Amino acid sequence: MAQITAALVKSLRDQSGAGMMDCKKALAETDGDVAAAVDWLRTKGLAAAAKKSGRVAVEGLVALKGDAKKAAVVEVNSETDFVARNEKFQKFVSDVATVVFDNGTDIETVKAATYPGGSKSVADVLTDNIATIGENMSIRRAAVVEVEEGVVASYIHSAVSDNMGKIVVLVGLKSSASADVLLPLGKQLAMHIAAANPASLTEEELDPELVEREKQVQMDKARESGKPEEIIEKMIVGRMRKYLEEVVLLHQIFVIDGETKISKVIEAAAKAAGTSIELVSYVRMEIGEGLEKKEEDFAAEVAAVAGS
Repeated sequence: MAQITAALVKSLRDQSGAGMMDCKKALAETDGDVAAAVDWLRTKGLAAAAKKSGRVAVEGLVALKGDAKKAAVVEVNSETDFVARNEKFQKFVSDVATVVFDNGTDIETVKAATYPGGSKSVADVLTDNIATIGENMSIRRAAVVEVEEGVVASYIHSAVSDNMGKIVVLVGLKSSASADVLLPLGKQLAMHIAAANPASLTEEELDPELVEREKQVQMDKARESGKPEEIIEKMIVGRMRKYLEEVVLLHQIFVIDGETKISKVIEAAAKAAGTSIELVSYVRMEIGEGLEKKEEDFAAEVAAVAGS
């Protein structure tokens, strides 16, 4: 058997773009024959998947799995919206949501878990899908909302299939009120969150860096007016109060009626139900949020290929 040297592994990795451990395994399977190892990697879909892994994947779907007490959401990215309409991709995203529901939100744990209905890992099935569908894909993030007493309500915006779409919102309501009361309220709150995209549930949960950055921006804008510092300080108090009303969920104005604060909407519902209702947590997951979409220069791409 040929000796599998580091140089040999590097050579194969450079040619195939596959991972180091996959290259080492391929060389072991082919007795050190680099050309045969490239073919071995291709048959396993590993070389094709690795070459696609550098592409920007900002499209895809967010999927939901759960019930009235617990729900999980997961974002799986693809390169194009076209693939998001692919039934095989949709099934994969739905199955990954099930894995998150059963195993938690750590992505590495999710990837290592056994794929539903088979013996392969989620990561292996992901690799297979990249090779067969022909686009880079990634499992980006996941979240779970769970309540002991009350309900978890949901809303899917731009749904493309059952339990999946471009935006998924989960809302956890803690209450002894019946599900018939809580679920419609929860769905309305989830619809508001989808539209308003709050930064946090409460002021206390708001990122201090975000608050400080906004305060600095408002200070700089106020100083341009040339007013004295003591006046500027008073101006900032009012501006920051307005800012908090815009980004903190409980302070926001309900988009459905355009006049009532979310906190008051919940209070009114609790009064009508004759028991307390508390919005304890929420998750809003939008596909590609925070990712930079690469602008392709088609002419430059053709020129590069022609010159290669």
